[in-house]
Amino acid sequence: MIVEVSMSDEEFKFISEYAAQENLSISDFIVSAVMEQIEDREDLKLYEKAEAEFNADPVTYSHEEVKKF
Repeated sequence: MIVEVSMSDEEFKFISEYAAQENLSISDFIVSAVMEQIEDREDLKLYEKAEAEFNADPVTYSHEEVKKF
């Protein structure tokens, strides 16, 4: 599949140079960066859900209490 992305010459140069430093093609670098961004956003959603659940019922256990299980 082919996807076209518009960017300025400066952005292209910056991305190209960075990808080259990482020994990646521009395409591989962009795909990697997009996938990382999606994973980070999904992680944040999971964190926010877990935080809300904890705030609704803030029960914690000490190491000693956990060892008993």
